[in-house]
Amino acid sequence: MSATQVALADSIDRKAIAGMLVQLFEHWQLSTEEQLDALGFATSNRAVLGRFRRGEPISGSRDTLERAGHLLGIHKNLRLLFPHSRELAYAWMKTRNLAFEHRTPIEVIREFGFAGLLMVLAYLDRARGQ
Repeated sequence: MSATQVALADSIDRKAIAGMLVQLFEHWQLSTEEQLDALGFATSNRAVLGRFRRGEPISGSRDTLERAGHLLGIHKNLRLLFPHSRELAYAWMKTRNLAFEHRTPIEVIREFGFAGLLMVLAYLDRARGQ
């Protein structure tokens, strides 16, 4: 990690991000395995989610921070696309979508990993005209 990346990782509130992710995963009603896959952790690493729930910060690794940023970007896009229906915004991640060959967005993320996360985010960016 470069000095710039270290400085950036130190300047953000990783504890707040962990809390936002915990809340987001609850809204999306993701299973433990889905949460771990979305963050790029082994599905056997359940302890990491417990640490987040206890208020501990997320890792400062580039991969974890980028995944967290993309997940929060997905959430932001959904809130902007469905401003009058939080229910639709929160259900979207587990709703089958023709654009993903009848997969749910979380299935795309689980199947394709980081690339799947980027696919879902790019789809929403296009939907918003970005």
